[in-house]
Amino acid sequence: MDIGHRLRAIRKNRGLSQRELATRAGLTNGTISLIEQNKTSPSVASLKSLLDAIQVSMAEFFSTLEEPGESKYFYGADEFTEIAPPHLDGAQAQLLSLRQIGSAQDHALQLLHERYAPGADTGPGMLSHDAEEAGVIIRGEIEITVDDEVRTLGPGDGYLFNSRLPHRFRNTGREDCEIISACTPPSF
Repeated sequence: MDIGHRLRAIRKNRGLSQRELATRAGLTNGTISLIEQNKTSPSVASLKSLLDAIQVSMAEFFSTLEEPGESKYFYGADEFTEIAPPHLDGAQAQLLSLRQIGSAQDHALQLLHERYAPGADTGPGMLSHDAEEAGVIIRGEIEITVDDEVRTLGPGDGYLFNSRLPHRFRNTGREDCEIISACTPPSF
């Protein structure tokens, strides 16, 4: 997906200048320009701030829309929607993958298959959104910060918290971390 082009199209559709969006999101005008030109890739936290400023959810931003009125109950692995911004660091595999099942804006629940490569995180800023989220670590380790608490979780461990609390995910281990998570209502 061309993140820069999509962001620019939504921003213009909402009648916002780069400067106004930067002010609303707490970023610089130059950063918005670089993202829209695909010269830099935003962290998850930065992209979330941008989308919050224009009132678009991550799910909506990255969604491949299902046909209206068409019920779909089963999804192949290749039908998940990637909602994490790709990293533009060359041949190295993407560090963070957040794969969503279905179209979150059509449901009250958002289910994700998450993968964090060693060193990957959701960005230097803390995330916060109007929802609750929970997850179970399938493999690897993940350091999760919620409010002032920090905990490293491993396979079989889980979490559940109010997403309004500032939070962050970071793989401090030596192998990929894989998580199955849910968020309700979908707001990420």
